[in-house]
Amino acid sequence: MRILVTGGAGFIGSTLVKSLVASEKHEVLNIDCLTYAGNLCSLDSVEGKSNYRFSQTDISDQKAMSEHFIHFKPDCVFNLAAESHVDKSIDSPDAFIQTNINGTYNLLKCALNYFKCLDAEKKSQFKFIHISTDEVYGTLSESGKFDETSPYRPNSPYSASKASSDHLVRAWFETFNLPTIITNCSNNYGPYQLPEKLVPLMILNAMGERDLPVYGQGLNIRDWLYVEDHADALCLVMEKGRIGESYNIGSDNEIRNIDLVRLICDQIDKLFPRQNKKSRQDLIKFVQDRPGHDFRYAIDASKITQELGFSPKTNFELGLEKTIMWYLSHNDWIESVTKPSLTNRQGVIQEFSASESI
Repeated sequence: MRILVTGGAGFIGSTLVKSLVASEKHEVLNIDCLTYAGNLCSLDSVEGKSNYRFSQTDISDQKAMSEHFIHFKPDCVFNLAAESHVDKSIDSPDAFIQTNINGTYNLLKCALNYFKCLDAEKKSQFKFIHISTDEVYGTLSESGKFDETSPYRPNSPYSASKASSDHLVRAWFETFNLPTIITNCSNNYGPYQLPEKLVPLMILNAMGERDLPVYGQGLNIRDWLYVEDHADALCLVMEKGRIGESYNIGSDNEIRNIDLVRLICDQIDKLFPRQNKKSRQDLIKFVQDRPGHDFRYAIDASKITQELGFSPKTNFELGLEKTIMWYLSHNDWIESVTKPSLTNRQGVIQEFSASESI
């Protein structure tokens, strides 16, 4: 297949691109406008491969995107281009509206124009797969899980912009018959994730003997998915997913934020004990909670398991240990993405502010 991936230099996108290229079954065109969240260093392993190419393009650029469709002639589109940092969406929503809503709208227009020109056989093969988040569903109490029928109740500018893009994708299927599929995933973790996100921030700060800022009392609960398992699920959706459907992707790893941070500290202490023999948990610092902080997310992934045979391969604690070891052995990559001037919303000086979104 010829596969166009938008946002392919980001965390999840680069993992998917590497998986698709490594299979040697597909031609892959990676589209990314390379904001601070996109890094071509994450794609070093596929650079120069005969079945891979890259274009620095903004999905909001209708002329450029139309030309990519015409010349590359994709059989499948994965849309992962998005602004994803909740704190940044609170402080400055403009980029989220532009990329997540307007960008998706432009991409849908280009895809539909291209789709209309395909012959019957090509139309039957084409898929537009839109990658979204469980945050569109809002917040859960201590019980229950999100499934594909859960109502959308986004509570942050980020999740509202993603919910809007989901609705656009669904409308293009219902109104214009564009063959679309939507996926909504739980929180991702793993290698190549920017240190603005919770897991890598805690790893790097713990190793650097810096404060570990935790919102509120750290009681918020998230459901964690190893990024390579997510990429596997997306490939299954491409191969077997039903047009017009949505699929929730998760791996049933619920944990409170404070317990996750403590677990990271314990694993690092075990691997790299401090000279003073004390636990790195003494670096934890509770900071003022952010506005509209959802209490709990939990994914019911039974639909993708039953229909497509998805089963996550990565044990959570082993995945976390693999992630820790990756960050501690990839200083060059970390230096390429670190911007020391950034602080978190509470003014605590960090390389990045801690966010839990995908």
